[in-house]
Amino acid sequence: MSFSVWVALLAASVVISFTPGAGAINTMGNALNVGLGRALWGILGQQAALVVHIVIVAAGLGVLVANSPIAFDAIRYAGAAYLVYLGVRQFLAKPVVEAGDAVERLDGSDAAAAAAMPAGESAWSLFRRGLLVNLLNPKAIVFFLAFLPQFIRPGEPLLSQYLIVAATVILVDVAVMWGFFAVAARSFRRVTRSARGQTVLNRVFGSLFLAVGVALAAIH
Repeated sequence: MSFSVWVALLAASVVISFTPGAGAINTMGNALNVGLGRALWGILGQQAALVVHIVIVAAGLGVLVANSPIAFDAIRYAGAAYLVYLGVRQFLAKPVVEAGDAVERLDGSDAAAAAAMPAGESAWSLFRRGLLVNLLNPKAIVFFLAFLPQFIRPGEPLLSQYLIVAATVILVDVAVMWGFFAVAARSFRRVTRSARGQTVLNRVFGSLFLAVGVALAAIH
C-alpha cells in the first residue's frame, strides 16, 4: 500500500470513527458507569467486531450477506433487538452512589443489589457487549464492502494490505473512542454524583440506544 493511499485510509478512518453511532453511545455509557480505564474493555470488544467484519468482507462473505435479504434482515433485526434491550435496561437503571468503599442504592435497597448494577460489570461483560453492539450490525458489513475496495490494490499482496487496513481502522477507532468519546463522557461525572443526575443520564443514553435500535430496524 502506497503512502498516499494509506493517508487517505487514515483520513477516512478518522471521519468514520467520529461519526456518532451505537459504538460511541456504548463507550460513553461505559465511561460513566465503570470509569475511563475499564471502559477500554468495551472498546476492545467493538474492535473485535470490526476485525470480524473485515474478515467477512475479505473472504467474500460480505457479498453474500449484502445480497441475501433473509441473512441481512436476520442480523439487522437481531442487532436492533439487542440495542433496544440495552436501551430499556439503561433507561430503567436505578441510580447508585459511592460512599467510601461501600456502594449504596439510592432508592433505599441494599448494597448487594447495587453490586449487580453496571458499575460492577466484569471486563468480559463489557467486552462482550461491545462485541455484540458492533457485530450485530449488517450495515457495517455492507459499509466495509464499499469502503475496503477503495484502498485495496488487487495487483499487490492482499494479506498485507488487509492487515494494514485493519490495524489502521482499529487503532484510529480505539484512539477516538477512548480519547474522545470516553473522555467526553467523563465531563458528566459531576452530574452523576446525584440521584437526579444519574437518572437523567440513564434516560438520555437509554433513549439514544433505543433510537439507534429502532433506526437500524426501520431503515433499509
